[in-house]
Amino acid sequence: MDKKKNKKGFFARLRYKYRLIVYNDNTFEEVFWLRLTRLNVFIVLVVMAFVLIFATTVLIAYTPLRELIPGYPTGETVQLIKMNSLRVDSLETEIYLRDLYMDNIKALIAGEEPRKIDRKSIIDSLKNYKNIDLKSTEKDSIFRSQVDAEDEFSLNIANKDEKSSLFNLLHFYFPVKGMITDKFQLKTKHFGIDIVTKPDEMVLATLDGTVTFSGWTLETGYMIEIQHPNELISSYKHLSHTFKTAGAKVKAGEVIGIVGNTGELTTGAHLHFELWYKGNPINPEDFIVF
Repeated sequence: MDKKKNKKGFFARLRYKYRLIVYNDNTFEEVFWLRLTRLNVFIVLVVMAFVLIFATTVLIAYTPLRELIPGYPTGETVQLIKMNSLRVDSLETEIYLRDLYMDNIKALIAGEEPRKIDRKSIIDSLKNYKNIDLKSTEKDSIFRSQVDAEDEFSLNIANKDEKSSLFNLLHFYFPVKGMITDKFQLKTKHFGIDIVTKPDEMVLATLDGTVTFSGWTLETGYMIEIQHPNELISSYKHLSHTFKTAGAKVKAGEVIGIVGNTGELTTGAHLHFELWYKGNPINPEDFIVF
C-alpha cells in the first residue's frame, strides 16, 4: 500500500502547477508570468534536446562542416582517394602487359608459341566494330531530312554561316552517358540539361580548356566551369567531388569530377550541364549526342 501511495504521490507531484513570474526590479511590476508543471518542463527539455541533436546531425552530415571533425576525410582527401583508385587501375593494366611481354620473351627463347594479348580484359568494348554496317538506309535518309528541316527554321545566337564555321570544327566530348530528364528551356530559365546516369559516374570535360571555377555554391553544390577557345564556356553542376582546381588545364574527355546530388536545386543524383557562347546559353543537345 505504501508503494502504491508513493507512486501516486510521485505522479501527482509531477502534475503540481507552479507559476513563473518575472517582476520589474525597479517598480516590482509584474511583467510576465507562466504556469508550469514539472512534467511539462521535462517534456519541453527532452523535445529541445532531440531537436538540437537532429539539427546538429543534419548540419554535419550534409554540409562541408563535416570536414572539420577530426578523423573525417576532407574533400581534397576524397579526391586523392578517387584519383589513386584510377591510377591503381591503370597500373594493374601496365603490370599485366609487362608480365605478358616477359612471358612471351621467355616463350620465344624456349621455342614455344607466344600468348596473344586478351584485348577484352584491357579495353572495355561492348561492340564489334568490324561488323558495323555504315551504308545509308531509307530510315537514315528520312531522319536526315527531318533534321535539316528543323535546322532551317531554328533560331540561334549566331548566324548560320558563323555557326557552321565554328561549331563544325569542334568535336564535343559527352560529359556523361545517360538519360536526359530535363531539357534546355529558356522560358523557365533552365539554361542546361539534366542527365541521369549511374551512381558515382565520372564526369568528363567536353572540350580542351582552362578551369575558371571549381568549388561549392549553395544552390548547385560542387561545380566546375571551364573556359574553352572561341568564347565557349561549359558548366558542370551538382557534383559530389571535383578533381580539378581553378587555373588547371584540361583536355577533352579528361575526368574532372563525379556525378552527385549536392546543392539546394537538386532532387536526385544527376549532372546539370550547360554550354555558353559569348555570354548566352545554348542547347547542348544541338552539338552533343548523349
